[in-house]
Amino acid sequence: MSRKANFGWILGLVLGLASIARPVSAAPLTVGYSDWPGWVAWQVAIDKGWIKEAGLDLTFQWFDYSASMDAFSAGKLDANLMTNGDTLVTGAGGGKGIMVMLTDYSNGNDMIVAKPGIKSLKDLKGKKIGIEVGLVEHLLLLHGLQGAGMKEKDVKLVNAKTNETPQVLASGQVSAIGAWQPVSGQAMKGAPGSRPIYTSSQAPGLIYDVLAVSPASLNARRADWMKLIGVWDKVVHYINDPATQDDAVKIMAARVELTPDVFKPLLQGTHLIDVAEGKKTFVKASGLTSLYGSTKIADEFNVSNDVYKKAQDVNSYIDPSLTNAQ
Repeated sequence: MSRKANFGWILGLVLGLASIARPVSAAPLTVGYSDWPGWVAWQVAIDKGWIKEAGLDLTFQWFDYSASMDAFSAGKLDANLMTNGDTLVTGAGGGKGIMVMLTDYSNGNDMIVAKPGIKSLKDLKGKKIGIEVGLVEHLLLLHGLQGAGMKEKDVKLVNAKTNETPQVLASGQVSAIGAWQPVSGQAMKGAPGSRPIYTSSQAPGLIYDVLAVSPASLNARRADWMKLIGVWDKVVHYINDPATQDDAVKIMAARVELTPDVFKPLLQGTHLIDVAEGKKTFVKASGLTSLYGSTKIADEFNVSNDVYKKAQDVNSYIDPSLTNAQ
């Protein structure tokens, strides 16, 4: 072996060991986000430079929602923006996420849309509903049926991908569909006269949206995740302030390739949660005003619909301490 070759081998070994010894804290953090108003809101912080301003080495990566869950489960992201119920789904599949902050709850953007002539959920008795079984609109429907004194067996579910529900409703195959915006809006355009008969505004807190962080990243970079929560509080106030809301809406609309006037109503169907409200929602309680209570309901729904087999330990998925420390 020549001296040159020997040096190269030694250098490679040294660099390899250095790579192994590199602390997790030196790597940029990655967060997955997708097309939901409460998550698109992060674009304000990105475009304004508030993340770097907070001293964070962090990037947001854009995904289709289900793909973001897959990436997080595969360990390709440090954190992901998901619903509380879907955080349980990824965790049951081996990709555990800890909910450290809330971004929002759905306040009308998730809905059951019915064809003309149907005015309430009770009118759907014995009729077909197009819905993606096991996802949040299914949960919304069951909650609504319960309030109307009905059960799932009183209707006929037709399993359909959420993004296909506009075509399903327009075809006349079903009397109603379940979808979230903008898909539900497309359904109403495709079936003139159709309208929402039950929305998430009638069940605030049923669907919370959260930042879920991998346990390894949370342990290694706790201080950084606390900083990000502080940035989120700034985002919410900027969006809600009448003096700056138009600028925020312009930024968010551009991210999803909509005009501001089309995007703004979608924002109104999402209740953004600042740090002060987040602290209240992190208080342990039953019912929908608490993340714990809401997530317990989501867990029961997931098990009963075979989304996963074993009930999850809800408490182990929630860490309020970072929000409470703000």
